[in-house]
Amino acid sequence: MSTSSFSICRRQLATLISLLALIFFLTPCLARDVPRNIHEFYKSVRNKGHCDKELEKGFYSGLNDDPKPTLISYCGDHLSTNGVIYLQGRNGHLTNMDVDCDGLRGPGGNPSSRTRSRVAAADQRCSASLSPDIQNQTAFQSIVASYNKPGLKDLDPYVHPYVVFGNAAGTQGRKGWKEFDPKKYGVKPLSVMAVVCGDQMFYGVWGDVNGDDDPKPLVGEASLALATACGGSQISGDNGIDEDEILYLAFVGDEAVPGADGADWTASDMATFEKSIAGLGDRLVGKVEAGSGPIMTAPWALAASLAVTSGLLLG
Repeated sequence: MSTSSFSICRRQLATLISLLALIFFLTPCLARDVPRNIHEFYKSVRNKGHCDKELEKGFYSGLNDDPKPTLISYCGDHLSTNGVIYLQGRNGHLTNMDVDCDGLRGPGGNPSSRTRSRVAAADQRCSASLSPDIQNQTAFQSIVASYNKPGLKDLDPYVHPYVVFGNAAGTQGRKGWKEFDPKKYGVKPLSVMAVVCGDQMFYGVWGDVNGDDDPKPLVGEASLALATACGGSQISGDNGIDEDEILYLAFVGDEAVPGADGADWTASDMATFEKSIAGLGDRLVGKVEAGSGPIMTAPWALAASLAVTSGLLLG
C-alpha cells in the first residue's frame, strides 16, 4: 500500500470512529427510567384524553392529509398545582417529535472540541438537503452567547438536547395563525425541560421556538441530539418520531434555569451535557404530582375496554 493510500485510509477510519462516537453518545443508553410520579402523570394525562385549561389551542403535530387531524393545545391543567405546561391533543394523543437542526453544527460551536467538529462533518443527518428550512441560529442565541463560554456562540443540535417550544407570531398575514409565548406564563428561556418518550426520560432545555415557515402552526420538535436519544441513530433532519406519544414538560420559574454556570454548555456530546443538568432536572420532576382528584377514564379508552369485554363475554 502506498503512503498516500495509507493516509486516506487513516482519515476514513478517523471519520468512522468519530461517527460511531456520535451514535454511541446519542443512543438510548443515556436514558433514565421514568420516575414513578412522572409515569403516573403521563398515564393520567393520556387517560383523561383532553386538556381543560387550554392556554392556547389550534396547533398541529405534523403535516399530513388527515381531513380531521388531531389539534394540539398548550395545556395548563397542572400549571397552578405543579408549575408545568405541556402539549396535549385529544383522545389520548400527545404530540410527535420532529427534528430541529438550527444553531451551530460542529465547527464554530466550540473550537476546542476537535472530536465534535469531526463528528458533525461526518454525520450529515442535519445537512441542508435533509433539513431545507435549517436556520443558522436558535431563538435564544444571544443569551447563549452572553454566557461568555470559550467558543460558545449558540446551541448545537448535535450536542445540546433542546426542545422547540412556543410558536412565533405569524409574519405572513395568514388568517387564524396561532401563536404562543411560554414566557407569558413563567417559562424562562434555556430552562430545563423533561421529555418522556416511551419508557425513557431525558432532560433538555427550552432552546428554540416554532417559526411560521410551515403551512400550519406546528408543535412537537427537538434537536437532533434529543431526537436521536429517543428514536435511535436512524433519526435525521427529515425523519423524526411520528407517533403522538411524546410528553414535553416545561417548568415555570427561575428555579428551572441552570444559567451560565449550572450546565456544561461547552460539552462535546449530549451525555455530558445532560448529566450536567440532571440534578436540577431531578429536583424539578420530583415536585410533580400525578394530579389532583380522581383520574377519569377517557370515553375513547372506556369504549375500547367495553368492546374487548363484550367480545370476551360473547365469545
